[in-house]
Amino acid sequence: MRVPLSWLREYVDLPATETGRDVQAKLISAGLEVETVEHLGADLKGPLVVGQVLTIEELEGFKKPIRFCTVNVGQANGTGEPQEIVCGARNFAVGDKVVVVLPGATLPGGFSISARKTYGKTSHGMICSSDELGMGDDGTHGIIVLPPETEVGKDAIELLELVDEVLDIAVTANRGDCLSIRGVAREAAIAYGLPLRDPALLDVPGPNAYGYPVKIADPTGCDRFTARTVTGLSAEARSPIWLQRRLQKVGMRPISLAVDVTNYVMMELGQPLHAYDRSLVQGTIGVRRAQEGEKIVTLDGTERKLHAEDLVITDDRGPIGLAGVMGGANTEIADHDAAENGGNATSDVVIEAAHFDQVSIARTARRHKLSSEASRRFERGVDPQAAAAAAQRTVDLLVLLAGGTAEAGVTEISAPSAPHTIRVPADHPDKVAGVEYGRETVVRRLQEVGCDVYGQDELIVTVPSWRPDLDDINDLAEEVIRLEGYENLPSTLPRPPAGRGLTSRQRLHRRVGRALAGAGYVEALNYPFVGEQVFDQLGLDADDPARRVVKLVNPLSDEEPALRTSLLPGLLGALRRNDGRGAHDLALFETGLVFHPRDERRVAADLPVDRRPSEDDLAALDAALPDQPRHVAVVLAGAREQAGWWGKGRPADWADAVESARTVAREAGAELGVRKGQYGPWHPGRCAELFVTVDGEERVVGHAGELHPRVLKTLGLPARTCAMELDLDSVERVGDDTPQAPGISTFPVATQDVALVVEEFVPASEVEAALREGAGELLESIRLFDVYDNAEQLGEGRKSLAYALRFRAADRTLTVDEASAARDAAVALAGERVGAVLRS
Repeated sequence: MRVPLSWLREYVDLPATETGRDVQAKLISAGLEVETVEHLGADLKGPLVVGQVLTIEELEGFKKPIRFCTVNVGQANGTGEPQEIVCGARNFAVGDKVVVVLPGATLPGGFSISARKTYGKTSHGMICSSDELGMGDDGTHGIIVLPPETEVGKDAIELLELVDEVLDIAVTANRGDCLSIRGVAREAAIAYGLPLRDPALLDVPGPNAYGYPVKIADPTGCDRFTARTVTGLSAEARSPIWLQRRLQKVGMRPISLAVDVTNYVMMELGQPLHAYDRSLVQGTIGVRRAQEGEKIVTLDGTERKLHAEDLVITDDRGPIGLAGVMGGANTEIADHDAAENGGNATSDVVIEAAHFDQVSIARTARRHKLSSEASRRFERGVDPQAAAAAAQRTVDLLVLLAGGTAEAGVTEISAPSAPHTIRVPADHPDKVAGVEYGRETVVRRLQEVGCDVYGQDELIVTVPSWRPDLDDINDLAEEVIRLEGYENLPSTLPRPPAGRGLTSRQRLHRRVGRALAGAGYVEALNYPFVGEQVFDQLGLDADDPARRVVKLVNPLSDEEPALRTSLLPGLLGALRRNDGRGAHDLALFETGLVFHPRDERRVAADLPVDRRPSEDDLAALDAALPDQPRHVAVVLAGAREQAGWWGKGRPADWADAVESARTVAREAGAELGVRKGQYGPWHPGRCAELFVTVDGEERVVGHAGELHPRVLKTLGLPARTCAMELDLDSVERVGDDTPQAPGISTFPVATQDVALVVEEFVPASEVEAALREGAGELLESIRLFDVYDNAEQLGEGRKSLAYALRFRAADRTLTVDEASAARDAAVALAGERVGAVLRS
């Protein structure tokens, strides 16, 4: 919201010495985000005056049209003689009043004006356009033509209000009242302790039976509608300079008098309005929900297909406007330019000032991708009590500026509603802020905001109509705190009780991150939002539990309305983007929450702010949330080891993904089982199923391996991309994260190698498990170091697995016989379990 300081001073008597920077500091202290202060005309220096064109001579022989003009500038040039000026613009004629800058002046941007010879003539100054004066968009981009009654020689800097300061405020979603000069003026009045001259305090006639007929079919969507009629508007009437300049300063383009007046009142009072050409409205004006498939051409010339939830303004023909967003082209106001082109200028208008449902307008604007000044205000909250005053203000300006006549009929339809009342303990703001304000300060600050306050220890607060964001006691506490000054809150460090460091879950999270980073992975944090089509891209079965998602009511993107049930979509998207930007050797990881809906849906209760929530409060809150287990995932593509002078490189493969899971399990102190598996996006022949044992039962906690070529093609990923995802919480529950110092024995190790031949379908993990169990307590470690599958030597469908077994006793040096016996026991059990035989 752009707020000219000159306009703000009309409603608050700010000290004359206060600059825009001073006002900015005050408003920031009160909680408004004043981003910048623009100094209009800061480097502008006169003489800049009003002149009247006396003669125009067309100069021939140049590539573009050039005119040599004489202009009467009165006594501004010191001689009273006509000023000779060369100009290339053609939107003015002899007799027009224009803005002339004389030699010695400086225009915005440091452009100095002097007499100079050009096109064979000497030009003593310039005839100015709005762009050259830094006025903003006036819709013409040509020479400024002033009203005929403008006095020749008058100072144009003052006439055009070229010197001003404009505050640019980033209005937050809860402060719709500050999308108006009235709302910002109220904040400035409070900040300076000055009275406010409220522009909405007008004498407004009551409704009667003579107003324009209006019928509201949806009182929920539209709870208030005021209609006024003005007739006899002059086709020659133009928006006065002061009105155009104020619109330009707030960032709007002047269009025509009737439209400019409605825009001006909207910026002044915060109430969006719309003017209909009465001659084009057929019958009763109505407010209803659109019928599915209805169409309307809006003022921007676009035909829009309406949704059944859209709120529309209608007449007897059908929709004539998208309520609270944009009017329809079939009742558009026609100005004097239309009359000059053979049309009819609008002489009679119907003014609409209504109050619409915030959510309905926000959804319509988003659905049609049509954000307007009106919708921005309605979706943030508009003062419903200001509609009648805004309509009256519009009528008054049209009568004053366009010579119109206000009809006696007043239409005002409103649904019955009671003011919003909140009961709040008088010391509640004290408890929230940790500062003792006292009852008198609390009452005074709430009254300054516009609340009616009664009571002693418990206050009964009636919220003003222009602050729909004040909904509960904490909103009232925030008003007191911000007006007393956030900067006055003491900085108090919390005192954590002893013995409460990081939780075991937090410690594991950090250790896993460090371990994966040490293994060469780069952490990539991703948004937790997904679209449900990603599950098809990953090849998940139709009944896969991962397809059950938690959907957001108000997602950031309609394409990703759900919360993730897997970390892979985000990580694979990051890998694809980096690969597309030239980084082909990638190893990424992420640890984060995934979200699964609970079978029973509950609503979270509001937590107290004056004390720490109890364990029951926190348990109830947790029960209302979806299940949120923490997962860890990695993705790999390209080279895992780079080639160089030291030797050959190695591409990333499924074994790297499996090893990353083992790295995580080691940090959790858990024993992770690995076996052949098949799931979703992984290649069925290169997928490892990861499991842990809980109470004697195996529980699958993740998968790792190479992704399916079909998934790679669908997602646009590099060939042979590998991935791993693990339920970190499940691994933590079976692990022991107690720090263990490495054991160092004084006795030597005995190493025995065995090569076992098994059927090729037998997983190496089963062979290893049998060897480990058969070797007994003397086995210190076991490692698979070779896989051999020569059919000529081993037979068709068989493979050889070579293991290195390390034996050690804690209290003695093992003999060769002891180590051999343990090895033989291990081989025997492997033969019994999986049919393994020693390779000869």
